[in-house]
Amino acid sequence: MPLSYRGCARELLQVKGIEDYDLIRIIRRDGVELSGILIPRAKLEDDKHIVLKLRNGYNVGISIESISEIELLSKRGEIRKEKGKITHEIPVGKLPRVPLIVTGGTITSKVDYATGAVKPYERPEELLDLIPEISEIANLSYIPLMSIFSENMTAQQWIRIAKEVEKEINSGSEGVIIAHGTDTMHFTAAALSFLLEGLFKPVILVGAQRSIDRPSTDAVLNLFSAVKMAVEGPIAESMIVMHGSPSDDYAYAIRGVRARKMHTSRRDAFLSINEPPLAKITRKSIEIINKSYNKKRKDGEVKATEKMQDRVALIYSWPGISPDFLDFIVEKGYFGLILAGTGLGHVPTVLIPKIRELTKDGIPVVMTSQCLFGRTNLNVYETGRLLLDAGVIPVGDMLPEVALVKLMYVMGKTSDIDEIKRMMGENLRGEISKFLSITVFPPGRGF
Repeated sequence: MPLSYRGCARELLQVKGIEDYDLIRIIRRDGVELSGILIPRAKLEDDKHIVLKLRNGYNVGISIESISEIELLSKRGEIRKEKGKITHEIPVGKLPRVPLIVTGGTITSKVDYATGAVKPYERPEELLDLIPEISEIANLSYIPLMSIFSENMTAQQWIRIAKEVEKEINSGSEGVIIAHGTDTMHFTAAALSFLLEGLFKPVILVGAQRSIDRPSTDAVLNLFSAVKMAVEGPIAESMIVMHGSPSDDYAYAIRGVRARKMHTSRRDAFLSINEPPLAKITRKSIEIINKSYNKKRKDGEVKATEKMQDRVALIYSWPGISPDFLDFIVEKGYFGLILAGTGLGHVPTVLIPKIRELTKDGIPVVMTSQCLFGRTNLNVYETGRLLLDAGVIPVGDMLPEVALVKLMYVMGKTSDIDEIKRMMGENLRGEISKFLSITVFPPGRGF
């Protein structure tokens, strides 16, 4: 790997034979010792500093004038363990095989230090250079399936991911990790929950709010925790593994049908809705928090469903919404409708005659709540009772986006309205709770 540094910094590094992504040790004049991976430096930056990525994932800039000693510990990609240092190579042999299926997203991107643009990694070695401790617990393979922004995901791409997971699990992988953009990661996690029938190994979606070579990235802890959960976790479900706090102390594993991105930019952006996270993951341990997980790791065979009805709409009710809006949706060829109602699951009563028309025409109308926490209950107020009489399908505490994905899945299997109603009301993957604990709201309380 060439050296990106210039001027004085380049001269200092070249003397020691150091290149980008090598593991080095620096002793400063004040006696402080730092070890880490040499991060590339943009050509427009000054030549008076070098940047290390420390083992905890943080970047630190060091003035070359403050350096009294610099030592090369190991070259990029070199098999070497000395003085307890970590390896740099993708291992072979008896370590568990864990494929990383890449769909895009910040977690598998890096800064091009020549241009300033962000581009994807092309090989697993590039990630392991920055998170070498992964190579101590898993044999990581790299499958570049697609490279898209997550907002561009479609049902057909969910099916494509599911088929790739099916192939990898049935061929002996210990678990599967999917690198994904965070914006719609919870949609994909829910989709895989339904599409992967007979799942018997963990399927873990992981992302990052900051790329792995950025200062204070969340990618290091997230990816390490995902690999640890894939190798050691007992839970055979589709789940999301992301930061559990703003610090780099632990990550949460969240059931795919319970996960929600709740903040645009915080590192702990994902929350588990209406139930505790499945597990808390640190660098040393996995603590099972939610013992109600559906499936345990075992032997078996998974089958990816290859059909979804993607002409399903998700509509949030608002004050003043007109029945004409529902007419427009149907005229555009949508065959199913998820309503995110207010409160317990309400919409303006002016919509109810139109909803009755839709359900009589065989178009399923499913009611969820915009509140997210809590459940729909159409038996409390008159509006709810009228909605039930109009044929609306209540789905308890199912999240709106999970209901969307589930209806796509169900309508891919049947067009019979009675069977659709039955399946939507049935708890298939942990998406509907029998009861809600008081500890799940406010979020984070009690675990």
